[in-house]
Amino acid sequence: MHQLWTWVFEPGLFSSQPVRVAAIIGGAVALVSAVTGVFTVMRGQSFGGHALGDVSAAGGSGALLAGLDPLAGFVGLGIVGAGVMDMIGVQRVRSRDLATGIVLGAAIGLSALFLYLEAISGATTGAPAQILFGSIFTVSPSAIPSVVALGAIALAGIAIVWRPLLLATVSTDIAAARGVRVRLTGLVFMLALAVSVGLSSLAVGAILSTALLIGPAATALRLTKAVGQAVAAACLIGVGATWLGILLAYDSYYWGSSHQGLPVSFFIVAVIFAGYLLSGLAAALSAARRRQPAATPPATAQARDKVAA
Repeated sequence: MHQLWTWVFEPGLFSSQPVRVAAIIGGAVALVSAVTGVFTVMRGQSFGGHALGDVSAAGGSGALLAGLDPLAGFVGLGIVGAGVMDMIGVQRVRSRDLATGIVLGAAIGLSALFLYLEAISGATTGAPAQILFGSIFTVSPSAIPSVVALGAIALAGIAIVWRPLLLATVSTDIAAARGVRVRLTGLVFMLALAVSVGLSSLAVGAILSTALLIGPAATALRLTKAVGQAVAAACLIGVGATWLGILLAYDSYYWGSSHQGLPVSFFIVAVIFAGYLLSGLAAALSAARRRQPAATPPATAQARDKVAA
């Protein structure tokens, strides 16, 4: 048992400050992403989440270029992008996708400009990799209060509009008929989504932020039937995948003689992807069981045989 413990948890894991910081920030980010992710999937706004990831990349690279904290750029420009998407996208699905595409194109262009200027200035080594793919082990402990505060604000916003948001997610027409301020509710959700994507960009990078937002939520919605259950399951899946990814990334340093650890973002996304595939298998097996005819009880079979005789 002791040998298994030391094989799973390599020396220094629990005493490492970067690991503890990564676990706290990663867990907080996963919780926020799970809650917003469930509504993102139900509302069919996964494309919008992906676009906000690129907006966050532009904000993070711009912040680095200006010598600021990347988190401020991730979240700040993400909020601006979410506001613009809501303003020009209204509530129609076609208009929403059009607005998302416009913001996405502008964000990619800004990201390319800022990363190019950062590269030729040579001020920060490895900035493109940090912005695009994340570096949670290098996040400063001073970022914890900001991450927790931003996450709490995003969750509070969703909690305030929970019931009208759920009704508007099911049907905007019914929600409007019942007096729900659909536009305001959608804006609050978009702002919470922007904060969530910005925090995910800090943890796993702007390119991979959609995986932490969509993966656990989509997996949970496959396995549950109620929204509350899906949110709880998504939180467990997201936090579990994040912590397992951190553990595997730390252990990978000891896997070979070269002592080159693999990126934590890769492991987090790989665990989420594997979980989604397994949930599909579980859903298929459950559907197959429901399609099987129920076995005939012995008493019923005997009565049928007597009638036939």
